[in-house]
Amino acid sequence: MNLKSVALGLFTAGAMLWPAWVSAANWSIHYPRPIDENDQRHEYPLTLLKLALSKTGVRYTLTPSERILLQGKSIRQLKENREINILWVMTDAQREKELLPIRIPIHKGLIGWRVFLINQSMIDRFDQVTDFQSLTKFTPLQGAEWPDTKILQSNGFNVQTVSDFPEAFSRLAMHQGDFFPRAISEVLGELSYSSLDPDIVLEKNLIIHYPTAMYFFVNRSNPTMARLIETGLRRALEDGSFDNIFVSHHREALLKMDIGNRKIFHLENPLLPPGTPLDDEALWFDPEKHTPEANQ
Repeated sequence: MNLKSVALGLFTAGAMLWPAWVSAANWSIHYPRPIDENDQRHEYPLTLLKLALSKTGVRYTLTPSERILLQGKSIRQLKENREINILWVMTDAQREKELLPIRIPIHKGLIGWRVFLINQSMIDRFDQVTDFQSLTKFTPLQGAEWPDTKILQSNGFNVQTVSDFPEAFSRLAMHQGDFFPRAISEVLGELSYSSLDPDIVLEKNLIIHYPTAMYFFVNRSNPTMARLIETGLRRALEDGSFDNIFVSHHREALLKMDIGNRKIFHLENPLLPPGTPLDDEALWFDPEKHTPEANQ
């Protein structure tokens, strides 16, 4: 038995020993209300969270915050233990210092595989990209408080920052930025927005990848909830239900993005915290293992 198996066995055994009140309590879990009730980006994390909680056998209610909370506000509210007691965001060292991460990448790192939304007038120019240096001549749009901004800047991009998603789409439509890098796990839902300008299209040939993870985070004073959710996620990984949900939810996106026929540019991520479990292959997306064809 290897060390990882021993550690997992000890963790699982320890998780069975929590006080009786943990199982008896009705856990009231509040997450950030999205900008749009039809925002499909919330569907998968909530499905996975429900799966994890079901694996622990606890009773719970899952409720959105009363008001819309953008990412920066959500982080501040969770840090102060107000309005919400869980969120899911990309990790970085500062967030792991302020909040308590559950270090299981909920999208298996797919959040770091980025295709581009562009104005259709830019198609020919992006078709001419042959190397990374030529790509850095284009200006990406990203949120001012998103870790992606610093990642792109550290890799040589001149990033145009925005306050929120609607502003990014608006600027792209008005040619105030050349491309909006979007995670494979997000982009199809965004392309289906009824309010999306018809000039915004998906670039067909390129993709950037940087190692990163989206985690569930809780307040640092709430380690019991963190252990509860991690226990459920570990059990879902062990019995295969985690991967089943991952593949079924991302099947259409993985097929349409066609990673194997895109030119991939691998970027460095200087924000990746040292505790990131990069050596655990079971936690990460692998194009050769997690494509729909590989799972048929």
